[in-house]
Amino acid sequence: MRFISRLPAMGLSLAVAAGLSASASAQQGQPPLSAEESDPRVLGWMIGSPPPADKIITQPDSVYFSFPRLRWSVCHLREFLPTEEISRGLGAPVPLSYLTPDELTQYAEEIDALTFTPMNSDGLMTWKDSLGANYTDGMLIMHKGRVVYEKYSGCLTEDGKHAAMSMTKSLTGLLAQILVTEGTLDETKRVIDIIPEIKGSAFATATVREVMDMTTGVKYSENYADPNADIWVYSRAASPLPKPEGYKGPNGYWEYLQQVQPDGRHGDEFHYKTINSDMLGWIITRVTGKEVTQLASERLWSKMGAEQAAYQTVDGKGVPFAGGGLTASLRDLGRLGQLMLDEGVINGRRLFPAEVAQRIRQGGDPSKFAGFPTIPNGSYTSQWWVFHNDHGAYAARGVHGQTIYVDPTAEMVLVRFASFPTAANGRIDPTSLPAYQAVAEYLMAKD
Repeated sequence: MRFISRLPAMGLSLAVAAGLSASASAQQGQPPLSAEESDPRVLGWMIGSPPPADKIITQPDSVYFSFPRLRWSVCHLREFLPTEEISRGLGAPVPLSYLTPDELTQYAEEIDALTFTPMNSDGLMTWKDSLGANYTDGMLIMHKGRVVYEKYSGCLTEDGKHAAMSMTKSLTGLLAQILVTEGTLDETKRVIDIIPEIKGSAFATATVREVMDMTTGVKYSENYADPNADIWVYSRAASPLPKPEGYKGPNGYWEYLQQVQPDGRHGDEFHYKTINSDMLGWIITRVTGKEVTQLASERLWSKMGAEQAAYQTVDGKGVPFAGGGLTASLRDLGRLGQLMLDEGVINGRRLFPAEVAQRIRQGGDPSKFAGFPTIPNGSYTSQWWVFHNDHGAYAARGVHGQTIYVDPTAEMVLVRFASFPTAANGRIDPTSLPAYQAVAEYLMAKD
């Protein structure tokens, strides 16, 4: 995949988080290695003192985010890119509540044996088989606040961290919704009224809510085959590496946002464009005087009993990538999901008003949502995906299979880290969303 290997390092990371498929074998028409065959330990990436030359994954050689290297790199982003910490603070972590060891074994056996029918299929699949089919690196299921299932594979270990990809957007959106609910941020204001520097951009006349719900009319193409597409201009701007001699483009996320042109009318339709998330990150920073990493630490990580600090990649000016730069642990994202399910309360402590989670669960306008056939009745609001199914489920989602899936009816939180060969979740949903429903129904039947 020579085109991919020439891309700047931050550019590829940004593109992957925004939706680029990084599978060389898939692009060449060959079936990718299976989850077992592509396991980083099986392939021997970065093992040895030193590793063999053909097993070293480096930066700025951007093939580090191509499959199967991807399966190692998603647990090691900090070795490729500069980051900022989302501190968990100085207090002791609050352990998650677990079933007894015997109960965990029983639940694991029963859940692994569950069967479901994938979308557009007549055959059955087991839950256990779906984990391999989706290149799952980590799976955590919580029911009524207790862990009932936990597995690690691929590059991920119990004490490790994994790239969250575009689930970062949902963290950014959650922070924004907290500020809106508390009255710190006015969602009806135009962006220019908060950030005057944006006056020459199409974002200037959008409202904060339109940015939060990605219904802005802004020009931003993600045609990865076109080296002049907007995604690559954005990537070059965001790269933390020194700009090449003669470079005259924008430097950093925020400079890029100042030159975005209009495309359509604000408020008309949902268009999934990562630049909305970075615009929202700028808005949050301006109204609070704090970077999104600092705010995430103060409002969430340092108060929810997190086990580990998280971190977020930054551009050349130190601005956190609000649209896709988060790396965190499986259990801590379980805590975040539980916090959403329990409407702002965790460990007996309220971290934000219940209205925050209620507003996100309510969803956006389904009439503005189209183009996602695996989510036919869905909507998008505050950077969260809402399914409008019988269980009222909603989710944070990231490419290559990342998800925090919240099912209020089943009182279930499910967190998955994965390194699926191709980026689009539409390829994984047929064997994921029905599986989640099957587990939810199983847990409800256990009550």
